[in-house]
Amino acid sequence: MRTKFRGAFTLIELMIVIVILGLLAAMVVPNLVGKGEEAKQKIVCVNMKSLYDGPLDMFKVDNGVYPTTEEGLAALAKNPDENKYSNYSKKGYLKDGKIPKDSWGNDFIYLNNEGKVELVSLGADKKEGGKDEYADIKMSECK
Repeated sequence: MRTKFRGAFTLIELMIVIVILGLLAAMVVPNLVGKGEEAKQKIVCVNMKSLYDGPLDMFKVDNGVYPTTEEGLAALAKNPDENKYSNYSKKGYLKDGKIPKDSWGNDFIYLNNEGKVELVSLGADKKEGGKDEYADIKMSECK
């Protein structure tokens, strides 16, 4: 008499697979936790540097100075003073006139201290100060 072969898994085989998947997850998940915030922080640094090296530098080349703190990054989208900035680019300095935001959707803080420009993101907590992943991100401190 011939026995039929069953194509199903036994309970033991299923338990072994579940245990193996659990062990793999236990090794991988801790390495991934927090990487999302770290990536956002790095993107903020890249965005600040590209804003500084691109539109802000072009503004300075055309006008001889960076925008004042009061004029802020909005000066890259629209000429704040036609008399003061007579060489202002007719198209502005930002694509589509949109001022970039940080990874959390907040405006960058622009500071001009006698020609020394600093860009700041308030980070994940959207508040001044903070520690670790909630710390403010300054362009001057980006690597």
